[in-house]
Amino acid sequence: MRAHSQSFPQRAQVALLDERLQAALAKARGGFVDKRRAALDQLPEFEQLRVAAREIKEHTLSHLEQYLMQFEQQVELSGGEVHWAADPAEACEIAVGLCRDADAQAVTKGKTMVGEEIGLNEALEAAALRVIETDLGEYIIQLAEEPPSHIIAPAVHKSRGEIAELFQAHHHGEEFTRPLETVPDIVDEARKVLRNEFLGADVGITGANMLIADTGSTALVTNEGNGDLTASLPRVHIVIASIEKVVPTLEDATVLLRLLARSATGQSITSYTSFFTGPKRSEDIGGPEQFHVVLVDNGRSEMLGNAYREMLHCIRCGACLNHCPVYGAVGGHAYGWVYPGPMGSVLTPLMIGLDEGHVLADASSLCGRCEAVCPMSIPLPRLLREHRLQSHRDGLMKPLARSMLGFWAAIARRPQLYRWLVERKSRLLHRIAGKRGYLRHVPMAGSWTCSRDLPAPQGGSFVAAWQRRHGGKDDSQ
Repeated sequence: MRAHSQSFPQRAQVALLDERLQAALAKARGGFVDKRRAALDQLPEFEQLRVAAREIKEHTLSHLEQYLMQFEQQVELSGGEVHWAADPAEACEIAVGLCRDADAQAVTKGKTMVGEEIGLNEALEAAALRVIETDLGEYIIQLAEEPPSHIIAPAVHKSRGEIAELFQAHHHGEEFTRPLETVPDIVDEARKVLRNEFLGADVGITGANMLIADTGSTALVTNEGNGDLTASLPRVHIVIASIEKVVPTLEDATVLLRLLARSATGQSITSYTSFFTGPKRSEDIGGPEQFHVVLVDNGRSEMLGNAYREMLHCIRCGACLNHCPVYGAVGGHAYGWVYPGPMGSVLTPLMIGLDEGHVLADASSLCGRCEAVCPMSIPLPRLLREHRLQSHRDGLMKPLARSMLGFWAAIARRPQLYRWLVERKSRLLHRIAGKRGYLRHVPMAGSWTCSRDLPAPQGGSFVAAWQRRHGGKDDSQ
């Protein structure tokens, strides 16, 4: 799945002017944040769990090959098979091949961000397979022919009215005729449509929130139960997962699960937390006849040894998106690829190339909220700054921006000159603002002031005020 042709600033401008999108984002923003806060208030040991979770992840990453080999061995002992994919093309080739070997025609899919990352739906459809998303949010955006805009709530940008219009266009006929006036109406209709898809599927594909090395199990959390039906009803169950999802034991998995749901949706635990271990056994009433796990690298091995290693701690909870003022203003589609928000601004340049994704590192105020709420304490602002530094080293910045940054750096290295200029500029802006107390246009800052006013300085600079207050003493020396 490739990035959008437009730039982030262009997409962001479109999003800011979209009134329906702005209303949907405003409605969703408070719910995620408030529910997370309430859930953490009931978990006094949250900080201790964060520390434990980081230790588990760091230990696992330091012995990643060992635990992946153990996971593969246990999957095989349970009757399943593990397949290794270095990149998206290889992962899609394996998945399509497994479907063809099963003589499949219809494939049901649970929600999987790695599936989005590798462009799995496009590959399956190109192989003449009928693909049906079974997560309600993913099903909605499949009908709309759109990518997800959030990693846990793919259709968060859609209003109830927009969803009703989609269902009206795709479902309504002899069987479905009633107007969809409430959310329960929409859910009920989706349930009826998807029920037949579950029963008719030849292959079910799910993601995995975790891979358990010592049992060969895959862990999946959902709130709709669609993951269980996708994994259990078809003849073949295929799991698509990235290599960093492995953890040593079930006990380790429970630590991460206690953080995941609270950080994502504000629940103590999701409605369905399921563990799948191999195909059905002779004594089992139901279950798949075949169980396959496709492990995707796609640059993660390289991340293990570079400055972005800590991104492999990410458990895809979405907390950084929910608390990010930039994401909250423009939504997920503005980021142009699979992963939006702060975590996406770090991951996307690593996966599609810095030359194409470097602008996302600037789509952040570096306020630090993302790091503060991250259950894994990933230093997202520092990683974004690392991208900015590399972009500067590689000459990817626009010439004017590069020149202005160089000019600012030259002045900043000369404290006396810097303070002299800041003092005079502050006084000038104060005079221009006059009695209004704010400025509507600032030279060379038009992109910032085109949608907001700039509060004017109250007079001189902070350093000058400090010196006056302390009798001319400069404590900064």
